[in-house]
Amino acid sequence: MAKESMKAREVKRAKLVAKYAEKRKALKEAGDYAGLAKFPKNSNPIRLHNRCSLTGRPKGYIRLFGISRIQFREMASKGLIPGVTKASW
Repeated sequence: MAKESMKAREVKRAKLVAKYAEKRKALKEAGDYAGLAKFPKNSNPIRLHNRCSLTGRPKGYIRLFGISRIQFREMASKGLIPGVTKASW
């Protein structure tokens, strides 16, 4: 389970990315890289990190489902993910 502070930091970064998205796009099209450098570092979308929506785990993230591999296995074993049958894993 991820620390609450780490989850909050990711939420804060996501808000910054959304806030500056249009401005970044306009400056990038204009080629004004000096103007881009003045934005906060966390407003760059590359700094976002995918986390499991259930546990907040940053590693082993499955993008299609939005959860970590461990949660995926648990849910698949319980039959909560339709179309997934337990194989030899």
